[in-house]
Amino acid sequence: MNSETHLSDPLSRIRQDVQGMHAYAVQDSAGMLKLDAMENSHRLPSALRAELGRRLGEVAINRYPGARVEELKLALAQYAALPSDWSLMLGNGSDELISLLAMAFVRPGSAQDPEVILAPVPGFVMYGMSAQFQGLAFHGVPLTDAFELDESAMLEAIAEHRPAVLYLAYPNNPTGTLWNPGVIDRLIDAQGAQGGLVVMDEAYQPFAARSWMESVQKEPDRHKHVLIMRTLSKFGLAGVRLGYLMGPAAIVHQLDKLRPPYNVSVLNAECALFALEHQEVFAEQAVDIRAERERLVSALNALPGVHAYPSEANMLLVRLPDAAKTFQGMKARKVLVKNVSTMHALLANCLRLTVGTQSENKQMLAALQASL
Repeated sequence: MNSETHLSDPLSRIRQDVQGMHAYAVQDSAGMLKLDAMENSHRLPSALRAELGRRLGEVAINRYPGARVEELKLALAQYAALPSDWSLMLGNGSDELISLLAMAFVRPGSAQDPEVILAPVPGFVMYGMSAQFQGLAFHGVPLTDAFELDESAMLEAIAEHRPAVLYLAYPNNPTGTLWNPGVIDRLIDAQGAQGGLVVMDEAYQPFAARSWMESVQKEPDRHKHVLIMRTLSKFGLAGVRLGYLMGPAAIVHQLDKLRPPYNVSVLNAECALFALEHQEVFAEQAVDIRAERERLVSALNALPGVHAYPSEANMLLVRLPDAAKTFQGMKARKVLVKNVSTMHALLANCLRLTVGTQSENKQMLAALQASL
């Protein structure tokens, strides 16, 4: 390509590392039982759907988001038992919040010595992707074979890389693990000693036995550099795209400067407010999903050659003799799950299954058994 052609080709102006990336893959789920994305399979009861429709019909969509968004922040603060000296900011899902966190640590002229984002792996891929998008360095520390935190390796990585942000998913995706709180305490202390942030990602909090917010309330002084991130996606509003980040007010104030002014629509805000007004319905759904999760673990572990790992989320990581063959067999039977076997060496021959309703789980088990 000569220089004149190069200058006239807009693709040539796009960063080369971006052109070499793979986009976040979303599987085609048309006509399938969709159990690949950890959504809450329960829909709202019909009466509540009708009531929500009426509410949304009254929203002034000709106006930019305003007071209702502030009301949503107050409702979420109450729902999450936000400490009095903490603040809360909203994101268009957790993905936007992760991107804004990365953006906050990009220093002009730092391409040769970028800040580091650190997280255990395998974990949520957006931690690494957002770092790459912003020109930061990402360092992943492998979990143990039992999918627990490798404490010594994590402490060494914190000391060596001095990360700007340490992500700890609680529970973790895709393993469903709720890690040892004593280990997390020591990682928080180590990260605080070198001036970095810790982000406790609680995307799956509705299905877990505990929340890190309990530790924050018990030991506030230990958590002056800790943020807690949640989403309403797993709560039951995946289509609404609403995440929220909580932390000490001074830190959240700085991060909130990076947020686009109208990143949460009036319709999204109204849906979220409606859901919080009826949070007991979603709590009952979470109870059902947790019960289904335990039934699925027993049923899966009864199958020859199948091992389902314990989970505190609405998903199960399952190791099989041949994950690729089983995945394709289930897909042929119109059941869509996630093949994570190539994401990391620790996930060899593993599938990730969303815990659905009782009837969905029955259909998924039948498809899996027939595909082994």
